[in-house]
Amino acid sequence: MKRLYRSRTSRILGGICGGLGTYFDTDPNLIRILWVVLTLLSVGVGVIAYIVAWILIPEEPEVQDAASTVY
Repeated sequence: MKRLYRSRTSRILGGICGGLGTYFDTDPNLIRILWVVLTLLSVGVGVIAYIVAWILIPEEPEVQDAASTVY
């Protein structure tokens, strides 16, 4: 099952656009450009939506490989 997470690797601020890019299988930079356009056209609603998404969307879980696990 596909889940929406904030990205740990493809992030500029909170990883929202990187996570959306991964979820929708698209380039995160395209999501970022669309988000900026939305923010400019809606007089700041994009900023509020980003903050709400930052609070509500969980961060991507850390991936641990067996070789890095030390007992």
